Amino acid sequence: MGDPTEQDQKIAEHARDVAARADGAVKVYGQGHTAVRALDGVTVAFERARFTAIMGPSGSGKSTLLHCMAGLDTLTTGTTYIGDTELGSLRDKDLTRLRRDRVGFVFQAYNLVPTLSALENITLPMDIAGREPEGEWLDTVIDTIGIRDRLGHKPAELSGGQQQRVAAARALAGRPDVVFADEPTGNLDSKTGTELLEFLARAVAELGQTIVMVTHDPNAAAHTDRVVFLVDGRIVDEVASPTAEGVLDTMKVLGG
Repeated sequence: MGDPTEQDQKIAEHARDVAARADGAVKVYGQGHTAVRALDGVTVAFERARFTAIMGPSGSGKSTLLHCMAGLDTLTTGTTYIGDTELGSLRDKDLTRLRRDRVGFVFQAYNLVPTLSALENITLPMDIAGREPEGEWLDTVIDTIGIRDRLGHKPAELSGGQQQRVAAARALAGRPDVVFADEPTGNLDSKTGTELLEFLARAVAELGQTIVMVTHDPNAAAHTDRVVFLVDGRIVDEVASPTAEGVLDTMKVLGG
């Protein structure tokens, strides 16, 4: 056991390695006998430059946790942090700025602006913020995601897979502290979904990005570094270096 100074230093170093975390997160929807406890005291940390999957049966609180950690929803009790910033302590304006500058989000439904080109969709959050994209980083993201030849096309001129790649590039382009992805392969065929997952994994391994993804698919989870399992709003298990077979076995035990 080190002296207090050494212990404090270790704690501080660990905190710097954590991109996002929740402490005692509780989320209740409704009141009285109709109340639903979507999150029931979740404490979890997501390390920087790691790809983590959140899995669990339908209704287990996966998307609720993701939305609360991204600042898209608020907790009933407990705290969530991006880095060392507690989201619940922020005013609305500051929370909006944090979501814009430090958080990326990939929605299952793409959420692209139909009147903008692919490139304009990718740079939209930075344009709104009045911030110039980092040219080298933006080029790296565009080349990693493999859509350079489609940058002038509007969403309607792109396939579903290409639209989701644009959505992923938009989430990454601002170099956020963490990217949250809610079932990003849910609307894609298996080949296109695998390509997107390989891109996300490369973004972690080669670009140092931090990604937290909700998925129900064991094959998708096999692309990640770690899987956290939720049941009834509680974390009940986790697996490092997951395989599709191992994840499927765990889901069967948990009733997923």
